Amino acid sequence: MSKAVNVVGKVLKWSVGCGLVGWLGYESLYNSKLLFFDSGHRGVIYNRIGGIKNKVIPEGTHFLIPWFERVNKYDIRTQPRTMTSLTGTRDLQMVNISLRVLCHPNIDILPQTYKELGLNWNERVMPSIVNEVLKQVVAQFNASALLTQREQVSRLIQRNLIERGREFGIIIDDVAIIDLAFGREFTNAVEAKQVAQQEAERAKYVVEQAKQDKKSTIIRAEGEATSARLIGEAMENNPGFIELRRINTAKDIAATIARSNNRVYLTSDSLLLNIMSDSGATERMSQEKKEAVKEQPEKSMW
Repeated sequence: MSKAVNVVGKVLKWSVGCGLVGWLGYESLYNSKLLFFDSGHRGVIYNRIGGIKNKVIPEGTHFLIPWFERVNKYDIRTQPRTMTSLTGTRDLQMVNISLRVLCHPNIDILPQTYKELGLNWNERVMPSIVNEVLKQVVAQFNASALLTQREQVSRLIQRNLIERGREFGIIIDDVAIIDLAFGREFTNAVEAKQVAQQEAERAKYVVEQAKQDKKSTIIRAEGEATSARLIGEAMENNPGFIELRRINTAKDIAATIARSNNRVYLTSDSLLLNIMSDSGATERMSQEKKEAVKEQPEKSMW
């Protein structure tokens, strides 16, 4: 009797084992899943027996055992993210800085990233480390330096973000400062400073222009004095100089009238041709003096 019971128990065990194996085989053959990963995506497989596999599923088609395995897809393409943080500068000015970050997860450690952060790694990590780095870097600069040294500030933020992101399995591709907004008081102070600088530059230009005008006037006066001195010397040394100037002036007047569309008849007086040379004028003046002396009556000795 006991032997019969043992035989029946063994038969039941083998039946259950064979049924389970058959069911698993059926599920594997007929109800198995085929997964397809698009370009730019990777997968992490969770196994009900072994847990997370330390293997990253690449692009393409893959076989997945139903119920025992579950896949978690990751988008490994570069993802843009814009974050804004209100922080203080070294000179205690508040600035609202907006930062655009391009990042993606590290493919080599995706299983570890899934264990620690899950699928929404971007939401869990990026806001905290970006705010931390921004406050750390901005506190090293004055408010005016954030404007004049913007490129240097951006490079320093990127370097610190790369180091912090590496600790969480995140690769930072690029960082850019897209906006800097200061308080109203600081903005008004900057505008007033710019206006004052422009006024100072304008006043400097006016002073420089006055100096140049003064120099120009002095040079012009010196030139006119030199010209007058040279003309006087020429008239003294060469009596024909006045005659030459008379002829040149007459030529200029005649040329100007010739270009006119009207017909004009001028006398020699209008052309300055009646101007006498120095020798003629001197002779005439001496002759007039002699005639004036002859016309005066002799005074009586008595």
